[in-house]
This record gives sequence, C-alpha cells and structure tokens, in this order.
Amino acid sequence: MKFVDLFSGAGGLSFGLEQAGLQPLLGVELDKHASATYRENFSHPCLNEDIFSVSGADIVEAAGAKPDLLAGGPPCQGFSTIGKRNREDDRNNLVGEFIRIAGEIKPRFVLIENVLGLKDMNFVEEITKALEDIGYKTNNYVFTSADYGVPQLRRRVVFVGSLDGLTFIKPNPIFAPSKYVSVNDAIGDLPEILPSEKKYEYTQPPFTDYQKKMRGDMYELTGHEASKHNSELVKAISFIPNGGNRQSIPDELQPNSGFHNSYSRLNSKEPAVTVTQNMSKPSGTRCIHPFQNRGLTPREGARLQSFPDSFKFKGTGTAQRIQIANAVPPLLAKAIGEALLSPSSWTIEET
Repeated sequence: MKFVDLFSGAGGLSFGLEQAGLQPLLGVELDKHASATYRENFSHPCLNEDIFSVSGADIVEAAGAKPDLLAGGPPCQGFSTIGKRNREDDRNNLVGEFIRIAGEIKPRFVLIENVLGLKDMNFVEEITKALEDIGYKTNNYVFTSADYGVPQLRRRVVFVGSLDGLTFIKPNPIFAPSKYVSVNDAIGDLPEILPSEKKYEYTQPPFTDYQKKMRGDMYELTGHEASKHNSELVKAISFIPNGGNRQSIPDELQPNSGFHNSYSRLNSKEPAVTVTQNMSKPSGTRCIHPFQNRGLTPREGARLQSFPDSFKFKGTGTAQRIQIANAVPPLLAKAIGEALLSPSSWTIEET
C-alpha cells in the first residue's frame, strides 16, 4: 500500500505507517522547519508548499505514482479543546482541502487524523458526508495512544474511508491500562540535567523494553536540552511531589500566572497527559519532570510521543517542540497501518 502524507509535519504518521509496512511516496508540509525535519529522516521527498496552491495532479507528479492511500492530519488548532474551538476558524478549512485533493486523486483509501475536539463540535458528520459525497464509505473511531504502547494518554479521532465500500474495523488495544508504558518506563534512562543544561551522551543503560526500543543502537543523544528557569521558579516547583500540582507550593512562592493544571508534575508511574508545545514550560499543562525541577526537554517529549532517539528534529528549540507536540505518535500510526494492511480489519455490508 503506497501512501502520501498531507500536512505531514515532522513525519510521525509517515514513520509509523512505514514501520507497519506501507510504502511512503511523499510528504506535503507548509512549515519550513517541519519539512526540513521530514527530509532529514526520510529518503522520499517532502513538498514545502501551501496546500491551497497544490493540486492532486501536482501531488501525483511529485510522488511519482498514484497513491493507494491519502493520509494526513490537517492542523488541529481550530478544533482543539485547548483553544476556543471556533467553527469558523480558517484552519478548519484545511480539512476541506484534504477532501478536495482526495476527490482529485481518488486513492483507494483515505485516512484523516485529528484531535478529539473535532468530535465534540459535531464536525464528524460533516466530514463523513463530505467524504461519502466523493465516493468513500467512511467510519471513524477514537483512539487512546496508550492502548498501543505510547506512554501518553493522547486521544485522537481517526477517519478511514474506502472507495470499495469496505468498512474499517478499529484494531484491538495492545496494552491493558494496567500494562500501560509509564513516564519513567519511557524517559527514566535519560541523563539528569539542570535548567539550561544539555547533554549529548547517555549516562546509563536502558532498563525497560521501551527504552531499549527508543534508543536502538544510538550512542549520541540529541535534543536533550532543558529550558532556562529562574531560581525562584525552580525553588517553587521543588515543593511539588511526583504527580503533584501547584497546591504543594507555599503561598509566598505561588506563581501569579497559569491555570489550575499548570505547575504540575508528571506522575512517573503513569502515562503522560497529552504532550503540548509548552512541554518545556512549568506553567504548561502537567509537564514538569517527575523528579527533576524543570520542564521536559524536546527528547523527553519525543520519547513520550514514541519517536525513537534516532529521529532528529530540525529548527530552533521552539520549532522542535511544536513539531513534536503536533505529531501523530508513531506507535499509534504503526498500529493503524498494520490494521490497514490486515484483511481481517475490513468488512463489507451486505445489501
């Protein structure tokens, strides 16, 4: 099954689908840093273009062949439960661009991934109808990333459509909640560092299967750099226990900004909450390291997204954090890809 990845970002979806056995032909991504990351990690091309200016014919030409699958995760800010969830947000029109290109290329299958907020806003029916209008039998499912080996409770809605009238069946979870990969299972082997510090070498061997899988045969450590925090902030968060929150900070050290779930530590024994682009800021949503007095490094965020250590991110620290946070977790994409290739994952309705 050959595929093209629209809105490819850094390549989390492409990486997972390729690991499952699908053949990537092309990525399409507007952001220059994300497209540079994509090119760094894949041997096939990535168009650094605005989707509004690209036609289906352009994509087939750049890909070198018509894809069997058109996949992608249109930018989700307009749908996100973190944002204002504005139905009129121009970014929501990007889903329409995906559907336009699908109609022009007519691949056998389509796959759209997006945030759960889309489902809350009743866009599901609209997207399903739009795909059915161009010939795709479509259904959708909500996926919890931790069910498929990702050390994170990120939930996403995934649409799968078929021109053949086939109905896609969601793959069964691989991990029960009692067996979820925890934060410490994922990042506990990475070197301890202070705010503003960086390290390029591992200081201990991996001690879980997940760490071994993520590290592979890497010897050089990239992206393990902590953001700068002032001494008052470091002192304040030092009072927060593993898995705790800002309620443990003394009144005289309480930060003036943030929300109820700001200034909270990850629980080392559980999967992480959804990793966001503010992963390095203690004022972000539960992103303080379980034991160290700082926010997460890009490499720790990438581990929690299930990117292997060999996957290198390009651009500034801010650009890397955005790419990591916006990505489809590769292990989730791999599980979906394996299901796409399995005949038992498809049924056809009798008429």
